[in-house]
Amino acid sequence: MKLDDLVIPSTSACATALEVASTYCSPALLNHSVRAYIWAAAYGSSRDITFDPELLYVASMLHDIGLAAEFDNHTVSFDEAGGHVAWVFAAGAGWPAGRRTRLSEVIVRHMWDQVDVAMDAEGHLLERSTSTDISGRNVDDFPADFRAEVLERYPRLGLAEEFLSCFRSQAERKPDSSAAAAVRNNIAARIVVNPLDA
Repeated sequence: MKLDDLVIPSTSACATALEVASTYCSPALLNHSVRAYIWAAAYGSSRDITFDPELLYVASMLHDIGLAAEFDNHTVSFDEAGGHVAWVFAAGAGWPAGRRTRLSEVIVRHMWDQVDVAMDAEGHLLERSTSTDISGRNVDDFPADFRAEVLERYPRLGLAEEFLSCFRSQAERKPDSSAAAAVRNNIAARIVVNPLDA
C-alpha cells in the first residue's frame, strides 16, 4: 500500500471542494479531511468495496465544514449543518438532486457508530476513516509504513487538541448534538491515546 497509488479524483467538484476546505478549515482540520479520504479510499480499495471516488472525496473535504465558525449553525449538529452546506455546494457544482442528497447523507452518517457498507459504501468508508483519524479506531487496518507516509505528507498539526475544543464547544451549546453525545461517551479518552499521535 503506497500513498501515490491512491487515485485522487480530478473533477472540478473535487478541486473546488478542496478549495473550500482550504479556505474555511484550519490547517489541522484540512489535513484531517485529506487523511479522511486517504484512509477511506485505501481501506475501500484494499477490501474491494465499490465506491464513488468523487462523492467520497467531496464528502471528505466537507464533512467537518460545520465546525468552521462561518457555518457553525446555532441549532443543529455540525454534521447536519455540514450536510446542508454540502447540498448547496453540490447544487452549485451542477449535481442532480439525488446526488446532492447522497452527499449530505454521507456527511451526516460519518458521525454514526457504524454505517452498513451494503446500505451506503461511501458513508461506511467515511465513518471508518474519520474514526481512525480522530480516535485511532481500526488503525491496524493500515500498515505502519503507510501510516507513516500519510502522516509525513499530511501532518496532524495539533488536531487532537483542536478537535476536542471544537467538540466541547459544540456539546456545551448544542446538548442534543452528535458532538455532545461523543463527549458524553468519552471521546476525549480515545483521542488522547490515538496511536497516530504517538
